[in-house]
Amino acid sequence: MQVILLERVAKLGQMGDVVDVRPGYARNFLLPQGKALTASERNIAQFQAQKAQLEATNLETRKEAEALGARLDGQKFVVIRQASDGGALYGSVTTRDAAEAATAAGFTVDRKQVVIDRPIKELGLHSVQVILHPEVTVSIQLNVARSAEEAELQASGKTIQELAAEEEAAAEFEIAELFDDIGAAQMDDDGDMPGRPAGDADDARA
Repeated sequence: MQVILLERVAKLGQMGDVVDVRPGYARNFLLPQGKALTASERNIAQFQAQKAQLEATNLETRKEAEALGARLDGQKFVVIRQASDGGALYGSVTTRDAAEAATAAGFTVDRKQVVIDRPIKELGLHSVQVILHPEVTVSIQLNVARSAEEAELQASGKTIQELAAEEEAAAEFEIAELFDDIGAAQMDDDGDMPGRPAGDADDARA
């Protein structure tokens, strides 16, 4: 099926290009989202008549996207989620979550602009793309953690596995210290003759 593109479409073509696409791709994506028209003689003539206006509009929206992209690119956002001790999320982080995190920080981002290549199902730092315009794409980082404190530690470069190992080592150290304290306390109570109550020696001499 042939369509004429009304804007740049990645891996497909530039505005004004007539390209061959699968009918399903055209009907389900390109046509309903206003990215293309069927390449009939009437539509091609209509595009040519409106080409200058479309190019001017595209230029204006691209400049706006570039301005936003300059501020948004490389930004880091914290997403708090419940997860197991091993770091597996009870659910997943979605494009909506990413958009809401960016919007909460003062950026205007729609979930349809967010691209997550693989489902985010574990704690950690995850890079995702935001398509602000057909010609403007930036990257942001999602810091997925169980708490704000954990997010700070992850931001410093520690993984959830390293954090868990440190917590386990700290717990083992506390237990070892506790047993040492108990042993020392028993020695202090028993004195030099373990098991014999204080005063027994004096009674024996008497």
